[in-house]
Amino acid sequence: MDARPDPDLAAGTGEERWTAERVLELRAWTPRQLSFRTTRSPSFRFTPGHYARLGLDGSDGETVWRPYSVVSAAYDDYLEFLAILVPEGAFSVGLERLRVGDTLRVDKASYGFLTVDQLAPGRDLWLIASGTGLGPFISILRDPAVWRRFERLVLVHSVRQAAELAYRDEIAALPDHPLLAEGGARLTYLPVVTREPGATALAERIPHLVADGRLEAAAGAPLDVATARVMVCGNPEMALEMRGLLRERGFATGRRGIAGQMAFENYW
Repeated sequence: MDARPDPDLAAGTGEERWTAERVLELRAWTPRQLSFRTTRSPSFRFTPGHYARLGLDGSDGETVWRPYSVVSAAYDDYLEFLAILVPEGAFSVGLERLRVGDTLRVDKASYGFLTVDQLAPGRDLWLIASGTGLGPFISILRDPAVWRRFERLVLVHSVRQAAELAYRDEIAALPDHPLLAEGGARLTYLPVVTREPGATALAERIPHLVADGRLEAAAGAPLDVATARVMVCGNPEMALEMRGLLRERGFATGRRGIAGQMAFENYW
């Protein structure tokens, strides 16, 4: 995503605020969607679900900063991000020019509240994403602690075209990963393609699928406040609708040190 610049960073940052990291790999999922890996400073720490602030030189010579969720696992020695190219976007212009070996800036700190430690204990973890909102959930699903904490993991990913279903093969392989398999959780992956008829069994917007019960039927698990914990990341309209639907069922976000039953990413 190409979000608004962070004023604190855009106003000028000293070198001590960031590290220069080298691009290791670029992967184009579609002409407008790509993922990329960079080197990782040994001092960079994050919790799965966090985002990092990335900086690229703009056309005016100033650094343009944008927040991107970390896709890689906390134990990986590289950082990975999933991005959409916004036409004429200040950051996207630089991102589109990136090649393996180029450098970008990574803020030394990580940020965000889309982490499982924000949630009260529960049986099922629902990860609901649209578009590149999938990114933090890949990192969360790569965390062995998540597979030990929950019995069921339900990943819902909505896109317009099937080609945008990034990491589909990687998701299918997660239950067999040696670090995750011993956790015992069962993973259900529900891709949703809304503008390519017949591409997936589910083909409507996520809030509609929740409202009429089809999402729960496909998952074989209820979105019940007693057992389910829900994390949402993606299109702001979808997130707003999901917040309302979940509130009607008794779900609440955490506040003042009290863990909740749902969590949302707010940096979009």
